Amino acid sequence: MAGTMEGWKKNFIIIWTGQAFSHLSSSVLQFAIIWYLTDKTGSALVLSASMLMGFLPQGILGPVIGVFIDRYSRKKIMIISDLLISAASFAMVIAGWTGALSTELILLVLLIRSIGSAFHTPCLQAVTPQIVPMDQLTKCSGYSQALESVTQVLSPVAAAVLYQSWSLSGIIFLDVIGALIAVFTLTITAIPKLYQSENTGKLQLLREAKEGFQILRTNKGMLGLVLIGSLYTFALMPTSALFPLMSMSYFKGTSTNASIVEVVFSIGLLIGSIILGRWGGTKNRIYTIIGSFLLMSLCLFVSGSLPPNYFKAFVVCSCFMGISGPFYWGMYTPLLQSSFEAKYLGRIMSLSSSIRLISGPIGLSVSGVLAENYGVEKWFLISGGIVLFAAMLCLAVPNVRNCDINKDTNHLSIDT
Repeated sequence: MAGTMEGWKKNFIIIWTGQAFSHLSSSVLQFAIIWYLTDKTGSALVLSASMLMGFLPQGILGPVIGVFIDRYSRKKIMIISDLLISAASFAMVIAGWTGALSTELILLVLLIRSIGSAFHTPCLQAVTPQIVPMDQLTKCSGYSQALESVTQVLSPVAAAVLYQSWSLSGIIFLDVIGALIAVFTLTITAIPKLYQSENTGKLQLLREAKEGFQILRTNKGMLGLVLIGSLYTFALMPTSALFPLMSMSYFKGTSTNASIVEVVFSIGLLIGSIILGRWGGTKNRIYTIIGSFLLMSLCLFVSGSLPPNYFKAFVVCSCFMGISGPFYWGMYTPLLQSSFEAKYLGRIMSLSSSIRLISGPIGLSVSGVLAENYGVEKWFLISGGIVLFAAMLCLAVPNVRNCDINKDTNHLSIDT
């Protein structure tokens, strides 16, 4: 078990050091590709298509991907995923060197990279409880969030510098190196093998995918939390996309003002992550999630109510929005990890991600229409109401409110 395993901190640090390099290089590349496509095409349709490439694999393939994560070596799956991402990126490097880099090739590579991430992300989440003791999951989640927050602060700045001084091929090659570093750290890390007595026979994809749905359904509290998380994603994904429009259209700012808001939000994420890593949250982690929702809701309400000349107040609100984020994500993931048997975690993490991601594009469509017709600030008010409703649901639904208290009874199995 992770709790009795010697050297778990060393393994955790080694893995997440590699992930930090990979995540930073990928994030820098993501910014560079967006700017490159904007420069070359100036097409909103192309930019929307590039964003869609990131949603499709995880949203559609999630339940199926989870079957492979639970059946086969998670360490090997992560290594293969990183190698796939690296190979796809290297194909763009070669195309850039030969002058054959096209928009169509970039979109194809983004799709392949997204498929790799669709395997890698839930696999990493499923592996973490095999390494980290259960009572340390929340703190480790806080530190992981802190690494991601640092990446969000550094990547736009690094991308801006590199995009001006390097070719896109050079930035892509940097991402290849980042992926290979992640592969190396995974290779040298000791990950306990998952004991599986059931999934040793012939692969039955649909039946095993259905098991993921069934095991999530047996835990009504966690199923409720996943659905509430979809509501949160429905509100917040469009809000993050509308941040630049809020800064530049409603508050009459410039691209510099929009960048300030993004950086301040990321700094808030870092502050919240550090606090969570040191504190660990409330004993019943649902109350920390409720607090996160309430703070986010308050900031959204205030932001949507501000007069157009109160940009500085919006910057402050953005910082507190960032601070609130880790207290949701830093609790949500460990709750899932500690509420189900390890042999189901691949399917549970992939399935929960799919359910949440489906709500994101729906929210983007609804918010776009509302912002266009009634003003972008109105969506901030609406999303504040949705997040407040999500907080009320967490408190009002007993199965959700007590899902952390009852988690010891949640390690249910199903007859197969």
